[in-house]
Amino acid sequence: MKHKVFIVDDHPIVRQGLAQLINQEIDFTVCGDAGDVPQALKAVADSHPDIVIVDISLGHSSGIKLIEDLISRYPDLFILILSMHEESVYAERCLGAGARGYIMKQEPPEKVISALKKIMNGEIFISDKLSIKLLHKIVNKKSGVYSSPIDSLSNRELEVFRLIGQGLKTRKIAEDLNLSIKTIETYVDHIKKKMNFQDSRNLFLHAVQWLMNEDTK
Repeated sequence: MKHKVFIVDDHPIVRQGLAQLINQEIDFTVCGDAGDVPQALKAVADSHPDIVIVDISLGHSSGIKLIEDLISRYPDLFILILSMHEESVYAERCLGAGARGYIMKQEPPEKVISALKKIMNGEIFISDKLSIKLLHKIVNKKSGVYSSPIDSLSNRELEVFRLIGQGLKTRKIAEDLNLSIKTIETYVDHIKKKMNFQDSRNLFLHAVQWLMNEDTK
């Protein structure tokens, strides 16, 4: 019996390429795909996959929030993150939200298949480099030390920070995240305090720069 895989990525070409790769395997078959969070939640409910491949960036939506939503609805669902974003920033957050693996899009295609097989066998899939980094983070966190100011942000604060870097205003962020403007303003205040930003302009410039650095990795 083949394991059913569902793909969530906002790039149709990526979804098509992954589907072709996975459908060549005797142990896996793609049962559906989606380009955004609402589509994904509805289609997963209809298709009942065994494992979902999720990208972190889904337009103005967050892959981490999707992980949390999926796990809350389907606790036994396996999730693999396939992302262009540096694993040192996002992998720990994704694993904490319930994902069972994290793989960079720069990896060879066969790594995706290896990750799927390992996760379906009940194991966690991360790179050796990340394993070492996570061990260091665990030690540092016990001492209240963060390797980067970004690490001090909660998942939701990081999401708001990323959207600010995309040039979105408070009202638009509130609409996209289905939250009140007041709540977003509170998140912004927390980000300023945690990252020692003097004002909103300083926060915006750093958010843009951080996002640009992420996109070039």
